[in-house]
Formats: sequence, C-alpha cells, structure tokens
Amino acid sequence: MPWEAWLTAVVVLAILALLIGTRAPPDMVFIAGVTALLVAGVLSPGEVFAGLANPGVLTVAALYVVVAGIRETGGVQWVSQRLLGRPRSLFDAQRRLMLPVAGFSAFLNNTPVVAMLIPAVSDWARKHQLAESKLLLPLSYAAMLGGTCTLIGTSTNLVVNGAMVERLGEGLMLFELAWVGVPVLLVGLGFIFVTSRWLLPDRRPAVETIDDPREYTVEMLVEHDGPLVGRTIEAAGLRHLPGCYLMEIERAGDLLPAVSPREKLYGGDRLVFVGIVDSVIELQQIRGLTPATEQVFKLDGRRAERRLVEVVLAETAPVVNRTVRDGRFRTRYNAVVIAVARNGERVSGKIGDISLRPGDTLLLEAGEEFAERQRNVRDFLLVRGIEGAAAPRHDRAWLALSILGGMLLTVGLGWLSMLEGALLAGAAMIVGRCMTANTARHAVDWSVILTIAAAFGIGAAMEQSGLAHSIAGALLGLAGNSPWLNLAVIYFITALFTALITNNAAALLMLPIAASVAGDLGASLIPFAVAIMMAASASFATPMGYQTNLMVYGPGGYHFVDYLRAGLPLNIVTGVLALVLIPWIWGF
Repeated sequence: MPWEAWLTAVVVLAILALLIGTRAPPDMVFIAGVTALLVAGVLSPGEVFAGLANPGVLTVAALYVVVAGIRETGGVQWVSQRLLGRPRSLFDAQRRLMLPVAGFSAFLNNTPVVAMLIPAVSDWARKHQLAESKLLLPLSYAAMLGGTCTLIGTSTNLVVNGAMVERLGEGLMLFELAWVGVPVLLVGLGFIFVTSRWLLPDRRPAVETIDDPREYTVEMLVEHDGPLVGRTIEAAGLRHLPGCYLMEIERAGDLLPAVSPREKLYGGDRLVFVGIVDSVIELQQIRGLTPATEQVFKLDGRRAERRLVEVVLAETAPVVNRTVRDGRFRTRYNAVVIAVARNGERVSGKIGDISLRPGDTLLLEAGEEFAERQRNVRDFLLVRGIEGAAAPRHDRAWLALSILGGMLLTVGLGWLSMLEGALLAGAAMIVGRCMTANTARHAVDWSVILTIAAAFGIGAAMEQSGLAHSIAGALLGLAGNSPWLNLAVIYFITALFTALITNNAAALLMLPIAASVAGDLGASLIPFAVAIMMAASASFATPMGYQTNLMVYGPGGYHFVDYLRAGLPLNIVTGVLALVLIPWIWGF
C-alpha cells in the first residue's frame, strides 16, 4: 500500500480509539482526523469540505429547521400523544415506537422520520419517566430495519439497484427485497425487544437525580374551549409530569386539594402546580393550558416571540415587600411573573397576591430583549434566559403538520428530491410564521452536521488512498472458490466499510468488487448486490455507520461503546439471517 493508505489507516484507528476510549466530542474528533489528512496532503481542501455540499448532509440540516417548526407550534406534543400514546412499560414504549417507525421507513426516507420523532420521543420519555437512551437508539435501528424491506426504503437500495441495472440490464422489483427484508426486520425488532434492557444504557438527565431541586409554584388556567375540557387529570397527561405535581384545583371559588387522577377538568379551572423549572416550561407547552395571570396578555408583542427568564430579586428592588400586583411588576419591567420559588418553601396564594421578598426566584415571561436589558440592573442579583421556553404557536400546529405531510408526499411520489422537499418545507415554516427566522438559525445541530460532513472526508481518503480496496482484496483472498463464503465476505466487508465511512460510499465501492468476484465464480451478481444493500442499510455498530445513528448520539447521551454493545450483536444476528436467506431466494 502507498504511504497515503498507511497514514489514513492510522488516522482511522486514532479516531476509533478516541471515540471508544474517551468522551471527546465526535465532531471535534472527526475534524481533527480530516485536518491531519489535509495537512499531510492526502486530501485537498475541496475534498475535506466536500461533505458540507453533499445533498444528504444539507438535507439533514434542512430537516432540523422543519422539525423546529413542528416543535414551535406544539406539533411534537400532538405526535407524541396521538402516535405514541401512554405506555405501560419499557417494552410497551418500544413497541409503540418501533413498529410504526419501521412501517413508515419502508416507504419514506428514514432520515426525516427520525428527525421528526427525536424531539417527540424525548418529550414522551420525560413525561412517562422513561430513559431516552432506551428509546432513541431503537428509534434509529427501527428506521434502518424498515428501510431494508423495499427498494425505496433507503437511498442505498436505489443506488445499488441503479448500478445493477447498468451492468445487467435488469434490477429488482419494488417489493422484491421484502423476501429478505421482512424476516430481518422481524428478527431485528425481536432481538431489540428482548435484549435492550441489558444492552442499552439507562441514562437520565441530571435534574431527575437531584433530591431537593428548587420548586416553583405556578398557576395555569384551563381554556374554556380547549382540548382538555371534559378529560380527566390522568387522560390529560397532568398526573405524572416529571419533577412536578398538581397541588390543588380552584373551581368557581372552591378549592379541591389532593386531586384524584379521575377528576374531570372544566373550562376556567385554576390549576396550582409545584415543580422545577423544566416542568414549568413543559406546562407552558401543553395545549389547552394558559398562565392564570391575565397580565400575560397585556404585554407587547405576540406570546410566541417572548421567552421565559429566571431572575433573583435583590434587596434594593422597588418591588420587594410588596405584592406582585401592588408593585406594578408588569408596568415597571414589561414582564409578567409566571411562577415564584422561595428557598424550598411552598408559596401559597395567587401570583398577584404573593408578597415578594429579597432572594425570591421569579420565573418571568418577557420579550427577547429583556435578559440583555436587565442584566446589569441592580434590582436583580441574577438574570438568566431559559432556552427552548417560547410559548408554542398552537394555532399554527395544523399548518406545520400539513407542511411536513406535503414534504413527505411530494418526496415519496418522486416529484422532488429529499433536499428540495426539505428546503421548501423549511422555507414554508418561516413564511407561514410557524417559527421565526432567528429560531430557524439556531435550530440546526451543527455538531451533527460537522460530524457527518467530516465522515465523508474520511471515507474519501479511504477510497482515494487505496486503503479500502486493499482491505477488500486481502479479505476476499480468504474465501476461495465457495460462492457462499465469498457472499459472506462481501457482506462483512460492506458492513465494515459502512461502519467506518458512509453507506452509499461503501456500497458503490463494493459493487464493482462483487461483480468481479461473481464473474470469476460464474455466479449471478444479484445475490451479491442484495447482500451489499442489506449490509449497507443495516449498520448498527457505530454512530457514523448511518445518519440516523449520528442524529440520536447527542440527544440520547450515548457513548461510542453503547453502539458497539447494542449494535454489534444486532449486526451479527441480522447478517447471519440475511446470508441464509439471500442464496435460497435468488440463488447463485
């Protein structure tokens, strides 16, 4: 091998060692790797940054904007309630999640399916006190398994089939892959259901492990014509809110303490909650609940353009030792007190009647500029803006979901490419006022985008330096003249390259090698091509093996070894089944 191939091998091994042995951010590790290859002259600047212009990478970036539009309108809550429901156990939660995702991914590009569901699953997991790390990786795996069932399930299937048509003049029918894809899907899902309890980590946000968090008292009003009227506390999802509980209900002047989960809600009910700041934010997101103080609706501008801000009152503040109402808090600061926390004490009474004291922590609803304007004012000891706390634009939820449906329909029918559909949908979210342009700018997770883009650079180095071809040739030399052994080696090498580079690059690299092997053996190319499709579409063992694996890396709090622990056995199980079925169905 030339020196470029040896250097690339060292860089790849160093990347894997850092990802496995440390908690270094994946984007920084990959960028360091391609930087080393750039400086050494293995890659040109254009090749290093070519991934940023790749349609797949740009599609993922655009989908973050689309998902932000759904989240900002409360569509995420709608999806989690209608599609996912109320699970009774971890197994039930995984079943409710993975079965429909696998079905969708057989006919839709799995990247937007996963992108749409990541925030919904995170919200759903917190509400039902489930570990996101037990759900997000199964979400990615289910999408990948579903994609193996049809020719349009993944772009890899289409790419390999197109190359096969060029060579043979024929390809596979739309559902022909189902002969192997459906059994692999069923066995793969069954394996995840049985083993995920032990193979997947149980990581929860740190806030859930704090024994004595700061507690706020917050009042919410049930809208008279809202969707919660007539539903019980439990059915409305207000019983098991993480870090929060319903203390009492005030109804027509009467107090209902120790509220039963079977108590029905009526329009105008005033609900008093006690909980941590994250739970207060979640209450703001629930459709049908509004802050009980009417002052919120007297602020300038639309609620969707405001933010929640946490402040600590200084002793010199003019509102100290006065009630919120008498201190004219809204008039003085152009902000409204939503909730009050006081050294772990429960603060009783309506928000407007609470007498403020030095050191009280207040949760305010205010304009975007409030935190910057008040940061150096002596009235407050601390001013902290809270991310992701904008009030949802519930009246735009139908529009956001319609835009998403339109994107999936036009892309599924082939009228637009995935990139074109995602860009148009993102633009429609902004034009339709489902979110602001500023929200769209901050919606993209650049760590994921940079990791995927840098992975393309590593893959290009493996191809151009000859490293990938040398590895393939060395391994194929071990298979001899047995068609089945050669098929197994082709599958193994494709899975290995997919885990290290990208699925499409691995498939396109392996197809000419497979064609050469099939020609030497006098065998049909079709079983080898199907093996490449399956191996490249079902790579579970590394985060860079598939885009959806990378997308859940951060939200799930995963480490590299989590993918090896859960994905490698799944790779082996699905690979063995595929290698048994492929020769039996298509023959050599």
